[in-house]
Amino acid sequence: MPPTNPARRRALTDAAIELLASSGVHGLTHRAVEKAADVPPGTASNYFRSREALLVAAAERIAELHHADTAQAVKQPATLVDLLTESLFTAATTLRTRYLAIFELQLEAARRPVIASALAGLQDTASLVTAGHHDELGLGIPRGRIPAVIALYGGALFTLVSAPPEHVTRDVVRNMAEVIVYGCNPPT
Repeated sequence: MPPTNPARRRALTDAAIELLASSGVHGLTHRAVEKAADVPPGTASNYFRSREALLVAAAERIAELHHADTAQAVKQPATLVDLLTESLFTAATTLRTRYLAIFELQLEAARRPVIASALAGLQDTASLVTAGHHDELGLGIPRGRIPAVIALYGGALFTLVSAPPEHVTRDVVRNMAEVIVYGCNPPT
């Protein structure tokens, strides 16, 4: 029977996320996770029988954290540009490690169907959650356009997260958010 200590499971998946960001997919091993989580040898393999299971658990944990953050973001009324600016800036600075990890997982998903499946659930949920949040804020974005907004957001996020941290400023991020919302011709 698998262990049921949720706090330990979170510690292991959080350590896996940190390792994905710092060492990439190839640096993620059960031993490395145990060391990073400061747990006894064998603990990670008790919770996650394979490396693939550990990768899937990390993807699921990232989705959980992302949805919790998204729910907090909509509690502050804002324009779509403001919402995207704050979301992108926070993701590229405070949460940079998490998003480096998710990009590692997305690349690995191209070779591992089980990871692709875990991430597909994240994408489907992201579309529904995003649509709901846009409705709550009264943004009036047509449902058919939300996948494009998410794709543009993802591209901007990748650019920001992979850039040197000192190049990520609020002005740079706001400019990207304005282009996502208005295209190359912002309203005057």
